[in-house]
Amino acid sequence: MSALFAGGRKIDAAGIVDDFWMLVDDGVIAATGTGLPPRADETVDLDGDWLAPGFIDLHCHGGAEHAFEYDTLLRDAAAISAGLAPHRAGGTTRSVISLVTAPLVQLEACLDTVASIAADDPLVLGAHLEGPFLAHDRRGAHDPAFLREPNAEIADRLIDAARGALTQVTLAPELPGALHLVERFVESGATVAVGHTAADYATTRAAFDRGARLLTHAFNAMPDIQHRAPGPVVAAFDDERVALELILDGHHVDPGVARLAFAASGGRVALVTDAMAAAGAADGDYRLGLLNVTVRDGVAMLRGTTTIAGSTLTLDVALRVAITLAGIDPVAAIAALTAVPARALGRDDLGLLAAGRVADAVRLDGSWHVRGVWADGRRISG
Repeated sequence: MSALFAGGRKIDAAGIVDDFWMLVDDGVIAATGTGLPPRADETVDLDGDWLAPGFIDLHCHGGAEHAFEYDTLLRDAAAISAGLAPHRAGGTTRSVISLVTAPLVQLEACLDTVASIAADDPLVLGAHLEGPFLAHDRRGAHDPAFLREPNAEIADRLIDAARGALTQVTLAPELPGALHLVERFVESGATVAVGHTAADYATTRAAFDRGARLLTHAFNAMPDIQHRAPGPVVAAFDDERVALELILDGHHVDPGVARLAFAASGGRVALVTDAMAAAGAADGDYRLGLLNVTVRDGVAMLRGTTTIAGSTLTLDVALRVAITLAGIDPVAAIAALTAVPARALGRDDLGLLAAGRVADAVRLDGSWHVRGVWADGRRISG
């Protein structure tokens, strides 16, 4: 069955096109153009709204009171769909399930479950291991009891447990043996990210030269930029192979710093949520892994501390913050939600509204609020 999207304004990494139409057939974009559109079995009249590619979230720990962790994944895997619901309503059509540091047997079980979920649901891109190979002093909201020194045997156990669905791994490259693990995870097909790290500029560059291609939530849980010690953020700015995650909720990174990151990276920022269970839910008390989290006014912190513990963000909010508060050009902001994360994962079938690409799309009004979401050509929200 074919579907036609017509009468809107296309916006993606390639730019803006007015009077745009898009023909979808069997979940794939068959053709695009302007002016008089072709016939189709079904027509969606965009009535002048924006049409953007589906958003891709590289880093998400939960939503709607559901955490993507051991208890939820093993006892109620169906809750993952519920946890993704507020994100899909916010325009996210493809999500990576992020796992916090936990006991090894729990991580193995979670990876196995995510592999099964991803096999049944193509909108789940696989698992992201945020740990356990993280720097103790830069651990953020990760339980220090379960951090581990890099170990090839452990890495192989985690790779095997994921059954080909290990999409992303965050590690601290300065730890002994970590650079070898960068290569091992890259060989397995995972995108390796530098994060929760005390690494200096040179060590971060060494990780990139070994195959790391991402910086996990830039500026957070890593050294600041210093005039004599540029650190991992500047190392990522300097390497055209590398994308930088950014949590743009107005709390993790100041909008002015976000503007600097967009300018300095040359269009390599990937906006992410790093959302925990309180995304799309009320303030209150939650858990992140085995740690207690309190959410007040939409800000999640480890209980009794000022340590930020993920976010309550959805990507449509990140888009509005980028455009209205950080002053990011809308094309660049949309690219940060679509083409940049697609490229970071090596998914050239995602991220653009062009013939041959997967028919993931988001309809946005003039104030950048979501009015409809489609994945594989099917409406999933709005």
